[in-house]
Amino acid sequence: MVQSAVQSLRNALEGVLGLALPAGIMLAALLLALLLIGLLDRARFQAGLGWAASHLATLGRWALAALALGAGLLALDVARRAVDVRLGTQQNARYANAADPDGGQTVQSAPRVTLLQDTTYTRSLSLPPEVFARINVQGGLEPLLPYFGSPDSAGVRDFRENFVRRGNTLVYTREVTLQTEQPVNVDTTAITTDLKFVDPAGGRGSYYNAVFNADYTFTNPLKTAATLRFDFPLPVGSGTLSNFRLTVDGQEFRAGDLTEGSQWQGEVAAEKTVKVNVTYRNQGARSWSYALGGRREAIKAFDLSVNADRPAKFGRYTLFPTSQVRGVLGGQQTLKWQLQDVITAQDVQVIFTGGNLRETLGKVGHAAPVAVLLAALLALAWAATRRLRLLPLPLAAALIGLSVGLVLGSVLTAYLPVWLAEILGVVAGVALGTLALGRPFALPLTLAGVLPLAFLSGGNAGLLLTLLAALTLVLLLRPGLERGGWRPRRLAP
Repeated sequence: MVQSAVQSLRNALEGVLGLALPAGIMLAALLLALLLIGLLDRARFQAGLGWAASHLATLGRWALAALALGAGLLALDVARRAVDVRLGTQQNARYANAADPDGGQTVQSAPRVTLLQDTTYTRSLSLPPEVFARINVQGGLEPLLPYFGSPDSAGVRDFRENFVRRGNTLVYTREVTLQTEQPVNVDTTAITTDLKFVDPAGGRGSYYNAVFNADYTFTNPLKTAATLRFDFPLPVGSGTLSNFRLTVDGQEFRAGDLTEGSQWQGEVAAEKTVKVNVTYRNQGARSWSYALGGRREAIKAFDLSVNADRPAKFGRYTLFPTSQVRGVLGGQQTLKWQLQDVITAQDVQVIFTGGNLRETLGKVGHAAPVAVLLAALLALAWAATRRLRLLPLPLAAALIGLSVGLVLGSVLTAYLPVWLAEILGVVAGVALGTLALGRPFALPLTLAGVLPLAFLSGGNAGLLLTLLAALTLVLLLRPGLERGGWRPRRLAP
């Protein structure tokens, strides 16, 4: 990160030096304007020079405060660029010194239930007498068999073929017994998914630990015993699965060949209902989806609950939850999809906006310079409304201290969870600023310092910033209201 910071500082200095020529031209124009004013109105020009000379020390101190503000903004810009480069390097690095999340955007597809039946197909072919006479001359029927071909071996349970003589006519007969699959609708689906997000130290990508638990029921539609098959596809983008269990009517089955997912096949009595439970654990990131199927299927009872501790959005043109229970300012939330007698081909897709850590830290980094600038303005307004004495040098030290604290927060994201690192940086910056300005200015420095933390709340940054602005306005107007200075005066009769 040090090398990235040095490179970012070099780029920033090059940008500042690039402004030297326009600044020199503006300064030369200003000096020329002052010279013209001195030639046209020498008395006023000399009076202005005298005023500037008497206030030169004060102007120099306020100029130092402005330079401190510029230095703080430059340091925060360098820190933001360095953090972005570090995160980009981690994402594209070939090797890593810490564990990466084992999984990405997880997509779990709905199971498929089929009824297996054996169906026999018969085909006959009559050969004319001249063909039969030619075969007799050649002395056998075997040379004719290759011309009839052979059925595909997929799903073939039995295959028979023979020749039968009926007078002068030769009849070829083929019997093929195939195993057919008839789709069976799932009666009830009850799924609970718990997603617990983890923000690893070092600023690596956030991920969630998921616990999937599903109960399915389906019924043999025939009035006789039949063979049914239950195919449960493994989730896509889930990484390594752990604690995978498939339980059918209370009997647990071990996973075998999982090329096409976990499969159960068995004899089911007439009109009997089968209960299946599937559970597993996995890691994922950014989103979780449940695909109800590629075909339009009737759903008798579908109940899906997603419990997550991050704000969520939903994919366009997907099924929207029927109910949502959200915590205060995000936090734990429960999303439910409860459908009855629905025919749909739509899927469920939940997207978590707080999963892109690089984007979140980018927002925090862009808000940090605004916080330092706001701290300078709030300190001036605070001193004016409360009639406090504000000296330029302590103000400069406070701005530098707040900037150092926010830079420290950016550096700590490489070693600590992001929220903890940024909070420690804000606390350190406010403490340094208060040490320089004094305890009367602790509140405005705190109001400005917590500004970047609003972007760590996921989708609630706008609400938090609005509340922060309202609180700041009330605190600034409070002294005037208490003194009655804002009340309208009565006119004398």
